[in-house]
Amino acid sequence: MIALVALDMAGTTIDDGGAVYRALQHSVEEAGATVAADDLQRWMGTDKVEAITNLLRLGGVDPAGDLVASTFDAFRAHLRQAYHDEPPVALPGVADAIADLRARGIKVALTTGFSDDVAEPLLDSLGWTAGDGPDHTVDAVITTSDVPAGRPAPYMIFRAMEACGAHDVRSVLVAGDTVVDVQSGRNAGAVAVGVLTGKVDRATLAAEDHDYILDSVADIPTVLTQR
Repeated sequence: MIALVALDMAGTTIDDGGAVYRALQHSVEEAGATVAADDLQRWMGTDKVEAITNLLRLGGVDPAGDLVASTFDAFRAHLRQAYHDEPPVALPGVADAIADLRARGIKVALTTGFSDDVAEPLLDSLGWTAGDGPDHTVDAVITTSDVPAGRPAPYMIFRAMEACGAHDVRSVLVAGDTVVDVQSGRNAGAVAVGVLTGKVDRATLAAEDHDYILDSVADIPTVLTQR
């Protein structure tokens, strides 16, 4: 029986119009690196400082000195402007699915490759809150600020379990729209689910060790009913 569902944010529960992809690419390119599409895809969903460091190196730029920090600042500025110009919205059916899961007594946590200072304004813009009871959208929000390493490490999932009182990783379902989302779920020993609401196609997600590939998080309540 599933006791906790841990969901990625941008591209999985939240439609940001691809702003994270664009902000990451633009910031790294402004630092002088060439960003290959496959490299960008590989590092999406990971901790953004780690992503920037690796994309700089892969793009022919030495990530030395304060370059990573300044590039991360540029990433945040690009993302802040993008969210101002085109505010993010919940993906169709996601809010209802989360409410359905919580009404069944299943805890719901959001996990993200963002740090607190990026994730919190995003959630505020949606009016989403975390805490016990029906007045909140989800039970917990876990960011890279809470863990020693982001995806594909499983630490955010374990932190979500701690925050939500889940004791058995086999009772946890993890869903996300990137390869590292699926990998982190499997690395944790949880039910690993890829969703197709992001930029990654079915074949790419299905190539990972997974339990389900779904069109959307909105399909999770139906899947759990059938388990």
